[in-house]
Amino acid sequence: MPGVIRTDGQPSLIDREIHERVLSSGTDVPEQAPSFPIHLNEVGISGKTLWVLLPEGRLPFTASITVDLPGQTRGIHMSRLEQAIFELHERPFTRLSHYARALVEKVVERQGGSTARVSLTGKRPLLRESKISRQVSVDPLLVKVEALIRKDDPAGLIVTNGIGVSHITSCPCTQVYNLDVFTERGNCPMPTHSQRSQTWLHLRGAGHIPAYQDLLTCLENSLHLTQDLLKRPDEAEIVLKSHIHPQFAEDVVRETAREVGHMFGALLPGGTGVIIESLSLESIHIHDVCCRLETSLGAISSLL
Repeated sequence: MPGVIRTDGQPSLIDREIHERVLSSGTDVPEQAPSFPIHLNEVGISGKTLWVLLPEGRLPFTASITVDLPGQTRGIHMSRLEQAIFELHERPFTRLSHYARALVEKVVERQGGSTARVSLTGKRPLLRESKISRQVSVDPLLVKVEALIRKDDPAGLIVTNGIGVSHITSCPCTQVYNLDVFTERGNCPMPTHSQRSQTWLHLRGAGHIPAYQDLLTCLENSLHLTQDLLKRPDEAEIVLKSHIHPQFAEDVVRETAREVGHMFGALLPGGTGVIIESLSLESIHIHDVCCRLETSLGAISSLL
């Protein structure tokens, strides 16, 4: 395989025949009875860097891979997790969630448990054109994907696809206050303090889950997204837009939820899970502001 460093020329300290004899007749320690036979919910590895071959190229993601462990078994077979990772290393995937699905199926099959979970976090390149100057900015799109298998669950395999974006918010309170302070304001919106914010949108379900491009469109329709490469006209446009439509963190989450309902309400089952999290890095306060919503698509659609 290309890129594999061979070790054929390095001498072995133990004869191969001895290795084979011990493996065939030795004790399989993980299969021993444990000191206390209680079932463990999740055992595995975390902080593992995986390289996934996606349309943008081979990208690194930080992984957590776990399985449950029956009460009569002492430990999992750690090397089997690594073997599953290697077997998928050269396979191309159109979506990160497809990779997570393939990996979790291999893991649960080899460990003999009833549940397995693969969680992946990382960044994908996001190329966005600015509104006025049409300059292309190369920015990071934060991604989180999880695949969960429960053999005793009729739903089978549950996939969560999530992305995180940076955006700007402007405070409505100060702006409304300034309406009374500056009575002759013309058509210009009132000054207020603004925040750098980060918002995550996750959709979770057993069937089809939208790709990250669809989630990104949903967030673009709800928020004032920012990017690194901006010329002065682009900056003026974003700042003005955020002041014309100021948002609390609560507004960010609610307006994103409404857009989720509009975009996906007729396409996905009502039981599809929706998680929206927003963090506002406050400019004039020392604290930050956080807001979280965990609900179903059906609950959102019922309010539209």
